[in-house]
Amino acid sequence: MSTACFANRFAGKVLVVTGAAQGIGRAVAQRAADEGGKVLFVDRAAFLADVAAEVAGADVAAFNTDLETCEGAAAAMRFAKEKFGGIDILINNVGGAIRMRPYSEFEPKQIDAEIRRSLMPTLYCCHSVLPYLFERGGGTIVNVSSNATRGIHRVPYSAAKGGVNAITQSLAMELAEHNIRVVATAPGGTDAALRRIPRNAAGDTAAEHGWMAEVVQQVKHSSFMKRYGTIDEQTAPILFLASDEASYITGSVLPVAGGDLG
Repeated sequence: MSTACFANRFAGKVLVVTGAAQGIGRAVAQRAADEGGKVLFVDRAAFLADVAAEVAGADVAAFNTDLETCEGAAAAMRFAKEKFGGIDILINNVGGAIRMRPYSEFEPKQIDAEIRRSLMPTLYCCHSVLPYLFERGGGTIVNVSSNATRGIHRVPYSAAKGGVNAITQSLAMELAEHNIRVVATAPGGTDAALRRIPRNAAGDTAAEHGWMAEVVQQVKHSSFMKRYGTIDEQTAPILFLASDEASYITGSVLPVAGGDLG
């Protein structure tokens, strides 16, 4: 769908988008800027500023930080306040399975790494943004979860995303009286450009390549549509939930996975 009909949907709004250097996060941040928002792109990737600069004429900025730490999350929110005067919308997109392997094959340090990547950034960012949303008198948090809460070879990642769902529902109940909505999407398998930063910096073993192929087969089989989604098909629901069009939706986790509810 053309973004023309949403040209000013985020006019006057300040958005913080995490994991904005590539994939879904990049598309969300760029489109939010195209739709009139002031957008802070947040990521630890060295090339983040180049990604933000691709949005010609928009009011955007880039901030490099490690969101796997509470200090990194707090620094990002402080910068957004300093740069744009406040925060209206936080989109938590950091996360992603590092390894694909049967649970019996995971080492303890690998389990910990999955939880740090796919749960802690959302937990820390939700906490760090609250003073700024309270200051605004309301706002919106959109968490990007996953339908992989039911799936093979990703149990630690699945547990992390189950935690994201729990954060979404519990925090929505707690914050409704403060005029703050908390919602999430649960994307399924998504076709995206080749990652500039690999999910597993150590590289995959031959066995992991085989297990990954099994994951792809399972994901497509579980989808009613028998295919992966596109970046645009994931971006649109996230920005709908972030917008005022979704003003009576909170505490919901929306599956975006071709019918697979996760």
